[in-house]
Amino acid sequence: MSRRAHPLYLSALSLGEFRQSVRFQIFRHSRDATQGYARKTGIGALAKLQSNLDAGALIVVPVDWADVIVIAERISAQHTIGNGHRFLDVLHVAAALHCGASEFLSFDANQKKLATAEALKVRP
Repeated sequence: MSRRAHPLYLSALSLGEFRQSVRFQIFRHSRDATQGYARKTGIGALAKLQSNLDAGALIVVPVDWADVIVIAERISAQHTIGNGHRFLDVLHVAAALHCGASEFLSFDANQKKLATAEALKVRP
């Protein structure tokens, strides 16, 4: 985040899913030390996330979820049967479109394909 010239904008959905994912990885590690994140690592990641939010490096953009669902329904009808997209992936892309985003960050190949199909510039 320190190398970015501008803040990173995200939806509450992205923020919540990230936090949930970190917590789930801590749970996985507690059951099998070869998986997930150690508790200290996960808690540190959540603290760093909060630090970035507090510093304004990450900004949560409010969205009209009813509008996002309408956009998601269109995206789903157009792309899911042919490409097998999960609804959360569709929601993330719909939220980005609702907010007027031009770029979309993802490490998920299928989600990247969907965002590209919706004319978003995908990174990394």
